[in-house]
Order: sequence, then structure tokens, then C-alpha cells
Amino acid sequence: MTALHDIPAWAALLVAALVLIGSSLALIGSLGLLRLKSFYDRVHAPTLGATLGMASILSASILYFSLSQTRPVVHEILIGIFVTVTTPVTLLLLVQATLYRDRLEGRNPLAEKPAPGPQERG
Repeated sequence: MTALHDIPAWAALLVAALVLIGSSLALIGSLGLLRLKSFYDRVHAPTLGATLGMASILSASILYFSLSQTRPVVHEILIGIFVTVTTPVTLLLLVQATLYRDRLEGRNPLAEKPAPGPQERG
């Protein structure tokens, strides 16, 4: 017998919904990584998806293990803190390194880009 049979149905539904929401957010962030054109656009979408998705999945984990073990299980909070702190720092370091490299090569990625023409929008 697994602990899944020990938790109430409302809790199982809530855990399933939180895992589904977190997975969907991570998927949306991954799709942003594939769809966006430049590096500077690409680093933003997975960061948001990973952070929000991680919060939802860790909430589901806290709820499930706290109910199945009949005691508060909160070590997921440490995981959340580490991921929340390290993800923006990693993003910032990657963007700064890329910006430095682009400027050494004579490109300015932060310059205003002209509006796309009718052929480029499609």
C-alpha cells in the first residue's frame, strides 16, 4: 500500500493541479526558449517559467509529503530559496558576458531596432 491511498481526495486533486500548473509553466518557458529570436529574449522566458513552475511543483511536494507523513515537511522551501536566488544571478552573469562579447565585436544589441516591415512580420 502506498501513501497515495492515505491522503484525502481533495488533497490529491490539489497536488495534481499544482503539479500540472507547474509543469505547464515550465513548458511555456521552454517554448519561449525555442521560439524567441535573440539570446537576450531567450534567457528571459525560461527564467520566469522555471521560477514560477518550481514554486508550484514545490508547493505540491510540501502538501503531499506533509499529508502523507502526518508532519510538516518543509525542506522544499530551501530548494525554492536556492533556485530563486541562483536563477537570476545566472541570468545576469550570462547576459553580462554576452553583452561584453558583443561590444568587443563592435555590435550594440541594446541599440534601437527599426520596426519590422510588412514582409518581416509574417
